[in-house]
Amino acid sequence: MEMFINATTLGSLKVLEVYEYYDGPRLFASVNGTGSVFLVLWVGFTGKSDEYYVQPMSFHRFRQVRHGEISLRNAFIRPEGLGLMVLQIDRQSDEARTKHLNSDQIDRSVLPLPGEPLNLESPFPLAEMKMQVPSISVSYARNGSSTRANALGMRPMQERAYEKRGEQYLLIKSPPASGKSRALMFIALDKLQNQGLKQAIIAVPEKAIGASFYDESLSKFGFWADWQVEPKWNLCNAPGSDNGGKVKAVGAFLESNDKVLVCTHATFRFAVDEYGVDRFDNRLIAVDEFHHVSANPDNKLGVHLAQFISRNRVHVVAMTGSYFRGDAEAVLSPQDEAKFDTVTYTYYEQLNGYQYLKQLDIGYFFYSGSYVDDILKVLDPAEKTIIHIPNVNSRESTKDKMREVEHIIEELGEWQGIDSATGFQLVKTSQGRLLRIADLVDDDPSRRDGVSAALKVPSQKNNREYVDIIIALGMAKEGFDWIWCDHALTVGYRSSLTEIVQIIGRATRDAPGKTRTRFTNLIAEPDASEEVVTEAVNDTLKAIAASLLMEQVLSPRFEFKPKHPENGPTPGYDYGQGGYDPSKCNVGFNEQVGQFQIEIKGLAEPKSKEATRICKEDLNEVIAAFVQDKTALERGLFDEEMVPQELTQVRMGKIIQDKYPELNEEDHEAVRQHAIAALNLTQQAKKVALGGDLNNTEQTANTALIDGVRRYAMDMRELDIDLIDSINPFGEAYAILAKTMSEESLKQVAAAIAAKRTSLTPQEAKELAVRAFRFKKERGRLPSLTAQDAWEKRMAEGAAAFVRYKDEGRYE
Repeated sequence: MEMFINATTLGSLKVLEVYEYYDGPRLFASVNGTGSVFLVLWVGFTGKSDEYYVQPMSFHRFRQVRHGEISLRNAFIRPEGLGLMVLQIDRQSDEARTKHLNSDQIDRSVLPLPGEPLNLESPFPLAEMKMQVPSISVSYARNGSSTRANALGMRPMQERAYEKRGEQYLLIKSPPASGKSRALMFIALDKLQNQGLKQAIIAVPEKAIGASFYDESLSKFGFWADWQVEPKWNLCNAPGSDNGGKVKAVGAFLESNDKVLVCTHATFRFAVDEYGVDRFDNRLIAVDEFHHVSANPDNKLGVHLAQFISRNRVHVVAMTGSYFRGDAEAVLSPQDEAKFDTVTYTYYEQLNGYQYLKQLDIGYFFYSGSYVDDILKVLDPAEKTIIHIPNVNSRESTKDKMREVEHIIEELGEWQGIDSATGFQLVKTSQGRLLRIADLVDDDPSRRDGVSAALKVPSQKNNREYVDIIIALGMAKEGFDWIWCDHALTVGYRSSLTEIVQIIGRATRDAPGKTRTRFTNLIAEPDASEEVVTEAVNDTLKAIAASLLMEQVLSPRFEFKPKHPENGPTPGYDYGQGGYDPSKCNVGFNEQVGQFQIEIKGLAEPKSKEATRICKEDLNEVIAAFVQDKTALERGLFDEEMVPQELTQVRMGKIIQDKYPELNEEDHEAVRQHAIAALNLTQQAKKVALGGDLNNTEQTANTALIDGVRRYAMDMRELDIDLIDSINPFGEAYAILAKTMSEESLKQVAAAIAAKRTSLTPQEAKELAVRAFRFKKERGRLPSLTAQDAWEKRMAEGAAAFVRYKDEGRYE
C-alpha cells in the first residue's frame, strides 16, 4: 500500500483504496498500523497546506459504505463516534495537524452530492486491513524432544513424573497437551501393582475430560501393563446427576475388587460427604485440573483434600496445566503444599520440543463500538480459529449472544446452510472459499450437543479440513482437543489467569504443517460516554497483567546465583562465545532442561527450605500476584513521578510478606530479589532482542530471548541487584499499550488513574521507613530529602511521613 502521511495523531496512514483521483488521491479509504479505517476527502489548498476531511469508521461501517448502503455524504456528516476531523498537511515540511470539527463547522459544499453511493463490486480488501496485534512472540527450536518416547513409551514429561512415582503426595505442573493423563496412568499402575494401594480414583472437572482416561494399550509401546477402566466405573459416561446414583456407584466401587474409577470433581465431593474420608484409606486419589482446588473453606474439594492430607492414609497425585488462580487464592495451605513433591515441565520445554510448531504469538487489541464490527481486523478466515465470545454479563457483550454469532457469520461471508451430518454452519467467503463453522453457543441443546459430538468424532481428529472455525462461550476450553487450531481469539477480558492459560492451550497442540499459532484478546476501549470507565480501565490493566505473566510462563526458567570470586561454570550450561569468564557476571543456558543460570552481584540467597523451593519452583506465582496488583500496575504504567524502587522493593516486598507470612525477613528479601530479577530480565531481554522495535515480531532465531538476556547482561558493566531494582517492570508493557490503544483512550485511562492518586498511606510510609533503616545500616547515614538520587529522596520522604504518622498515633 502507498503511504499517505506519517506521524499523525491517527498514526501513520496508508492509502487503502482510491475512489477519485486527480493529481493524487482525492477521495479514498485509508488505514493505520492498528487496522483502523478512515474515509478521506481532499477539500482544498490553503496556500500552504492541503486540507482533508477524515472520518474514522468501524469495519462494519466501511463495508456498508463500499456496498452503497450508506451514501458518501452521510458517511461524512453522520458519524459513528466523535465525528469528522480535518487534517492539514504542510506541503513544504509534511508536518501534519489534526482537529475535530463540530457539525456546523463542516463545509457541506465540498462533500459528495446527496445520495451518491460507491456501490463497489471489487473484493473487500481484507488482507490489506489485517492489523498486526502487538504481541509477545516466542520462537522455538522444534527439536522434537517433547514428543519422543523412551523404551517404556514415555515422553520426557511422563518420564520425569514416573521417576517420582514413589512419592505419597505428587504435584505435576505441565502445559496442556504435554501428556499428563498418560503420565498418571503410568504412576497409578505402579502404585496399584508395586506400592500396595487398593484402588485408584481419578477426579476430573467435567464429564468430557473423562474420555482422556479411556483404555490404553500401553504395553504396545513398551510399558509392562495396559491401562483399563471397566465401562461401568467411568462415571463420566453414566446417566444421572452427580449427587445421586453416581455416589452410590462410588460406594459400590469401594466395596469391589476392581482397580480404577473415573468421575467428576462434583461426584467425588458428594461421595466423600456421603462416606467420609476414612472409606478411601489406602487408595490413590488423583485430581486432574488441580487449579479447581482452593484452600478457601468454601471450596469443598479443597476442604476434603486437606482432610485426606491430615489423615495421611491416601496417596495424592495432583495435575494442572496452570497453577494460577485469577482470584489469587492459594490452592493449598503452605503446610499442606510443603508435603508435595513437584514435577514441573515448562511451556518452554514443551514447545521447544515440538516437531512442527515453531512460534507462539500472544497479543491484545482494543476496539471501539461493537466487537463484531471489528473482529475481521484480527480474524483471518484462512486460520483454524476458536472464537470465545464474551459472557453476557460482561462489558463487551451486546447482551444477545445468538445475534453476536449471526453477526460474526455475516461478517465472514454468505450463509449456505447447515451440514446435515455435523450440524456445522456453511459460509461462503468473498474469495469463494466454503467455511465450516461449529456453533457451540446455540441455545438449542439438541443442536449444540450434535455439533459438540461431531467435533469429537475420532476418525476426524487428523482431518484438517473437517472444521474451520469454532464459536463458543463456555465450551472448547479445558480438555478440548483440536490439534489444528492456529488461533485462539477471545473477546473480553477473562478474570482468571487459569482460564487464559487453558484457552491458549487449545492453540498449542503440535500438528503437521502447523508452524505458527497465536492467542488474541479483544478488549473494548474505555469510552468517554461510558458510565463504567472504572471497569474499562480495570479490564485494560488486567489484560496487561495477563500478557506480562504469559511472557514469564513461556520463557525458560531462571536460576539466579550471587556473584562470588570462587564461582565457576556448571556442567551442561552454555555460557556463550568465550565461555565462562570468572571476572564478570555470567549468563549460562542449559538447552536440555530449558533453564538460565544468571550470576547477579549482591543477590540475597534463600536460607530456609521453603524459600529455596519458592525461588526454584514458584517465582511465577510471586510474579502473578505482583502483576495483578492494581496499585503496582497503575503506578508503573501511568505515574510519571514514580520511582521504580517503590514497586520493585516496597510493593513487591509487601506482596511477598503477605503471601508468605511464615518466612523470615531475610527470606522475604531473597524471594523478592529473585522474583523481580526474573520479571525485569525477561522484559529487558525482550527489548534488546527486538532491537527496541515492538512491532517486529519476526524472530531471527529461536534463541532470540536467550541472546537478549546475554546481550543485556553484557551491556551492563556489572549485573547487580540494585540495577535490576531500578528498572520499571511495566515500562515495556506501556510501550506495547501505546501502540494498540488510541491516543485519546490512553489519555483517558491515565486521567482516570491519576484522579485516584493519593499521598503516602501509613502502610507505604512504614515500608519506606524500613528501607530507609536498611539504607542507614549499609551506608552509615540516613537517606536525604535533598538527594539527587530519586530513590534515596523517596525513602527519606517515607521515613519523615512515618515519623509524622507515628506522632499522630496512626499506628496505635
